[in-house]
Order: sequence, then structure tokens, then C-alpha cells
Amino acid sequence: MRLVSRQRLGGRDVLLLSGVALATTLGDLVSKDWARHDLAAHARHVVGPWWWRLRYNSGISFSLNSSGPRWTAVVTALVLVVVGYFAWRAKSTASRVGFGLVLGGGLGNLVDRVSAAPPRVTDFVAVGSFPVFNLADAAITVGVVTALVATWLAAPKGAS
Repeated sequence: MRLVSRQRLGGRDVLLLSGVALATTLGDLVSKDWARHDLAAHARHVVGPWWWRLRYNSGISFSLNSSGPRWTAVVTALVLVVVGYFAWRAKSTASRVGFGLVLGGGLGNLVDRVSAAPPRVTDFVAVGSFPVFNLADAAITVGVVTALVATWLAAPKGAS
């Protein structure tokens, strides 16, 4: 049995993870503020099937659990703690960036949800018939894919 020492984030790693999370959170919150003010009266066509269209979601992705927004906020906070634990143990730069995107997106949606009355998340990116989403949702999706691919690429290859 081989023992592997635990790797913790160093100073530069914490800065990268925190910087990506902070930039994602701030970008998301600023874009939602813009959407609530500039899209309140009408949607705006961007290009092709892409529109800026203001919507509110009291649930999670695809409006699931829309009847329990406070419960959703509590679960989101707990998930962010778990993601933070795995982010702390991330070994590659790509996985740190991925976890930073997930943390920032989750935090952006959480802040938006708990600061709104009634509790809900602002969505405004509409592409074709896909459900309307926001920058935090996109960051979470890209972050999960990035972290998974980085983990898969870093996995030891079996002997052939």
C-alpha cells in the first residue's frame, strides 16, 4: 500500500481559486443587476437564437423545487461547503479554476436568492428553446466540466 501525503493549497493556489470565485460572483451579480434594470420593460435580441430576456426562478435549475426557495438556499450553502472542501484538495490549476467557477457561480446564485424578496434568482440569458439561465449557471456548468476533465486527465493510467 502506498501512502500519499495530503496536498493543501499553497498561497498562489488559494489566490487563483479565490480570484476566480470572486470574479465569477461579482460578474454574475453585476450582470443580474443590469438585467433587472435594463430588461424589465422588454427583451432584447442579441443575435440568432440568443436573447436577453428577464425571468425569475424561485427553484433550482430548470425551476425544480420552486415551492421551497428557503430550503433551496440552505441546501445550496451546504453544497458550497462540500465543493469548497474538494476545491481545497484540488491538485491541478485547471481543477482549481473549475472549482473556482463552481464556487463563484453557486455563491452568486445564493446571494441573489437570499437578497431578493420573494427569494428567487434572476435569469436573463435565453438561447432558443433552452430554459433561461444566468452567468452563474453557465459558470457552474463550465466549472464542473473543467474539474471533471482535469481530474480524468490527471488520473493514473492503468498498466496495459
